[in-house]
Amino acid sequence: MPSVDNVLVKIPVTEKQAAAMMATMPSATFDFAAPVGDTSRLPRTPKLDISRERVSQADVILGNVAPALIEASPRLQWIQLGSAGYEAYLAPGVLAPSTIVTNGTGAYGPAVAEHSFAMLLSLMKRLPAYRDDQRAHAWSDEGMVSTLAGARVLVLGAGDIGLCFARLCTAVGASCVGVRRHLPSMSTPEYEQAFSRVTTMDELVHMLPKADVVACFLPSSAETQGLVADAFLGSMKTGAYLVNAGRGDLIDQDALRRALEDGKLAGAALDVATPEPLPADDPLWDAPNLLITPHVAGFWHLHATLERVVALATENLRRYVRGEQLKNIVRG
Repeated sequence: MPSVDNVLVKIPVTEKQAAAMMATMPSATFDFAAPVGDTSRLPRTPKLDISRERVSQADVILGNVAPALIEASPRLQWIQLGSAGYEAYLAPGVLAPSTIVTNGTGAYGPAVAEHSFAMLLSLMKRLPAYRDDQRAHAWSDEGMVSTLAGARVLVLGAGDIGLCFARLCTAVGASCVGVRRHLPSMSTPEYEQAFSRVTTMDELVHMLPKADVVACFLPSSAETQGLVADAFLGSMKTGAYLVNAGRGDLIDQDALRRALEDGKLAGAALDVATPEPLPADDPLWDAPNLLITPHVAGFWHLHATLERVVALATENLRRYVRGEQLKNIVRG
């Protein structure tokens, strides 16, 4: 392992967690930019004023420093992201060629899956309409509802989050098919319990017309940007539901609005949009049977997510010191 003199930490930690991090590299200086103390009430890392000079002095960074501040620092050996997303850090000119990148995959499954599951069920049971009725003091019957029992759920992005979502759906009687870019080399008991089948994007055209729910947890890439457009939505089963908690650029939002207005879809639940924040005058806000939350499924809104990210970062520090394979390598 190359010498590590300075570790910049942009993940909130408790005093005990900070001590555990420092114990992995006793000779290094740990620069805790994020709060150290009680983290149980932090829904996300506070905005921090971190200088370029401070970033340039780091041999290792734990957390998501703004990519523009890194400037391909030749000193930076490794960055452990707190997020699952990493695309912005792989853009040209952000990192030196030798810098290792690891991400937070595995920490966000329960939080994002539960949020998405709650949004879907609330639409299926017309809860947003009943909340509107409550505010209007109106005792109204909003009509027929749907169920996940016996439903066919197509999960695009059958990684950690998709697996957690499928487990929730399976628990109430749905049958889930997972879609991945590449089939896993080996199945696991968790996969076999959550998914009746796992396939690739090549079969998407055959799967869409059969699905009662299409739930998307895909990263942003050239292949996924704008994937959910007129043709995709037109291939979906009439009366199906769409969920997206991956990246906003997956969806052509004008096409989605038309599909909701025409009654093609029974409803859609979005935790992400393009752009973010979604402008107040964007017509998407007023689409019928649409539930939007402002990209809050993840971050630290569920405190256990932050605990998992800190544990991952600390374990990877130990591995780095010992020269072992790091967890969640996305470049290096």
